[in-house]
Amino acid sequence: MSMSELAKKQCVPCQGGTPPMKGAKLEELHRQLNKDWRVINEHHLERTFIFKDFREALAFTNRVGELAEAVGHHPDLYLAWGKVKVTVWTHKIDGLTDTDFIFAARVDELPSGSGGK
Repeated sequence: MSMSELAKKQCVPCQGGTPPMKGAKLEELHRQLNKDWRVINEHHLERTFIFKDFREALAFTNRVGELAEAVGHHPDLYLAWGKVKVTVWTHKIDGLTDTDFIFAARVDELPSGSGGK
């Protein structure tokens, strides 16, 4: 499955009590993301996007925010001059679900401006 196929999957709201994803399934989905996404302690996904200036980083942050509102899945965002760090996990279960990987794949498809990713 390519990144774009993963991004096309439907985000499914998580029910409390669902166990966080671990092991082989987590690794399989991680391989489908851009290589710059990191899995941290089998708990969350993290990627830093680099831009030529603050304006482009801010514009990208706003695009991620619009995506988050549209799908009802909200990452932590760190905005600094020329960079945006996106951290994704499912807060309700304090860990990773399929939806986190789908969201990360969708972030990768957002326009990044002339500064690149």
